[in-house]
Amino acid sequence: MSEINASVTAAGDIARRIEARLNQVLVGQNEVVREILLALVTGGHVLIEGVPGLGKTLLVRSLSRCLDLPAARIQFTPDLMPSDITGHAIYDPKSESFRMRKGPAFTQLLLADEINRAPAKTQAALLEVMQEKQITIEGKAFHLPAPFMVLATQNPVDQEGTYPLPEAELDRFLFKVLIDYPDAAHEQRLVRMMLDGTIGDGLDVAELSPLTDRDGVLALQRAATAVQVDDAVLDYAVRLVRETRDFAGLSRGASPRASIALTRAARAHALLEDRDFVIPDDIKAVARPVLRHRLALSADAEIEGLRMEPLLDRLLEQVAAPRQ
Repeated sequence: MSEINASVTAAGDIARRIEARLNQVLVGQNEVVREILLALVTGGHVLIEGVPGLGKTLLVRSLSRCLDLPAARIQFTPDLMPSDITGHAIYDPKSESFRMRKGPAFTQLLLADEINRAPAKTQAALLEVMQEKQITIEGKAFHLPAPFMVLATQNPVDQEGTYPLPEAELDRFLFKVLIDYPDAAHEQRLVRMMLDGTIGDGLDVAELSPLTDRDGVLALQRAATAVQVDDAVLDYAVRLVRETRDFAGLSRGASPRASIALTRAARAHALLEDRDFVIPDDIKAVARPVLRHRLALSADAEIEGLRMEPLLDRLLEQVAAPRQ
């Protein structure tokens, strides 16, 4: 076995153990857990869309415990100020100097809950944090420790009291993950486990033993960068993204940042599948969460009642994948 194969196998084993543990906590949301884990291994941020009460906060708390990383939560509201996220300088009359009061963004796993309930000015406070992994207060830059990941939740945009996220901010998210109600069988299991006291919003995540730590997460991310991407597979990813720019039903296609995100996420998917090379199926597996928030339906498509998910299915059908 080659050195690359050995590192990928070891990293993939740890990642799958984390995935299995999270699936025990977030019942019936296997696809959501997989996509969030892929984003973690890729080193990207996640936008999670769904109605309240589906376990998003519990997921972040459990992820924090499994990875032994600090986590913080910000509840976005219409009156939230940018300084409530990043922090601010406070004048201390005793010392006659300013001291920094760091905000909740000084963490490693940041849950930005209901991000689209705050206006654009407050949402923009996350842009520097997400892109530069640093926070500037009174002209002084504070670098955040790696790994750093934002998991932002938003309510469906047709709900009252929501603001659309700016395109520049949307593009900073690696994935947009859709979380829906569990099916009947999983919901019954969820209710039973909650009645038994083994799961639920009141679950004491301190009982979850860490499966890795900061260094382990960084090793996972390094292992993903060792996964090889053949030129033919890279060409397929770029063709998928370029096709969105002239695709029927879309008024806005994806930028080159989407091509980069697609190939990086596909490497993480290959790692979780215990491979040190990317295949076209890896690209297909991550295409929907990578693209759905970077595209915009045309006015005619909206009038006709078209939705983004069927359109993405059609895109994947029409762009030919290379033979494996």
